[in-house]
Amino acid sequence: MAFAENLKKLPGISHLSALRLLNSEGEEVALIENKPGSVGSVAVYNHLAQIYGAITPEAAVKGVEIYAEHSDDARLFPGKHPNIDRLFQLTDKAQTLRVKPVFAL
Repeated sequence: MAFAENLKKLPGISHLSALRLLNSEGEEVALIENKPGSVGSVAVYNHLAQIYGAITPEAAVKGVEIYAEHSDDARLFPGKHPNIDRLFQLTDKAQTLRVKPVFAL
């Protein structure tokens, strides 16, 4: 299934302005803002956090599936899709990222 179709199945994110990704020490390693160009990533990461409690290696595998054709593009062009690249890295490591929502006002 295509990414656009997968996005339609995910929970809404209008209540979020961003997601903070935290490592095991509680340090912010990434900020994904709810703005054009990253809205889909906020939806995917938010969904994964709701289902898995964090971005675990298992969640990362599911995220790569949700990104569909964009995952294929990310494999061909590393660095083009940093939020997918991050999931690729997590599938190979026993690392987990906590997701802290930043709510819209």
